[in-house]
Amino acid sequence: MARRLIETITDDFDGSPMEVENTVSFSIKGDRFIMDLSPDNEDRLRAALAPFIAKARRDGAAVAPRVRGRRAAGGATRAMSKEKSQEIRRWAKAHGLPVSERGRIASTVIQQYDAAH
Repeated sequence: MARRLIETITDDFDGSPMEVENTVSFSIKGDRFIMDLSPDNEDRLRAALAPFIAKARRDGAAVAPRVRGRRAAGGATRAMSKEKSQEIRRWAKAHGLPVSERGRIASTVIQQYDAAH
């Protein structure tokens, strides 16, 4: 017996079907919110907030980048393979860059590695 699973992505605001996931995040009074919105509804949200944003000031806190398109399973970013991280660590050490044996590799080290390859 064959089985076919169909995933339907819907707009969180109006329930309409979406072809591509488009996650929008925003924050009010320290509460962070995320919604999957169609491009039209994202435009409506931005238009509604535009007069307030125009008068607001940024708080300087780092904000997560906008997520567009399908997210990787488990989140918006993909984990690096063990082999790739070992390769970057070897390269960084050979070039005198500070890198730990375990844990996250600094984005600056990864960017330098990518630029060299």
